[in-house]
Amino acid sequence: MLKFLSLGSGSSGNCYLLYSDTDALMIDCGIGVRTLKKNLTDYGISVSAIHHILVTHDHADHIKSIGSLSADFKIPVYSTNQVHQGIFRNWCVKKKVEEPFRRYIEKGETMQIGEFEVTPFNVPHDSIDCVGFFITHGDTTFTIITDCGHLTEEMKTVISKSNYLIIEANHDPEMLKEGPYPPHLKVRIAGEKGHLCNQDCAKALAENATPLLKHVWLCHLSEENNHPELARKTIESILASYGIVCGKDFQLDILKRTKPTGVFELE
Repeated sequence: MLKFLSLGSGSSGNCYLLYSDTDALMIDCGIGVRTLKKNLTDYGISVSAIHHILVTHDHADHIKSIGSLSADFKIPVYSTNQVHQGIFRNWCVKKKVEEPFRRYIEKGETMQIGEFEVTPFNVPHDSIDCVGFFITHGDTTFTIITDCGHLTEEMKTVISKSNYLIIEANHDPEMLKEGPYPPHLKVRIAGEKGHLCNQDCAKALAENATPLLKHVWLCHLSEENNHPELARKTIESILASYGIVCGKDFQLDILKRTKPTGVFELE
């Protein structure tokens, strides 16, 4: 059985684990290695079980511990060439990914990585070469879309093919507008290459989800400009206006910002 564990989802650090009894794929590693080890141990998972790391983009909250984890446990790191270059330049990454562990992926090209079939796709964000991942394991399809300014046609197609989906619901527009951030940061977050708001996340689901979709997790919620229950209520309300009922048509959960959310079994 395939399982999913979120170890952190937000500006303090993002890290996700997709794993079976015999293989494990980590997506991003923006939390400290010591915290990562402790949290995995709490769920009976050894770091040595992780055989591959995928990277969405080169912002610190997604890559802080990539080099250390890779070097300590001899884990290959998969990203585009530009993202690898961005990791190397990022001063927040004290330990860089060593050359023997660098693996290169191309957007739109499917690659077999252990038990997983992985297809990276473009995600509009103000980082270098940001990607999402469409992952197939047996008959199960799993997609992650995080740090996303707006939805593209390619992303809409990916959502329509997904059984399981992680998607960003970063902020509430009114909270962002009235909040403490300086004007330039507000413009960045709300921009075409910023972050997806609750309403746009709901619209993405309402217009592109199919009966294939079983479970959605909302990720990367802002601490200052959103609230888990506000995100849930906003998205459930908009989905209901389209005739979609959460808990009936698909499950909806919110990933915690700074601690594990728990193990989900993917049928």
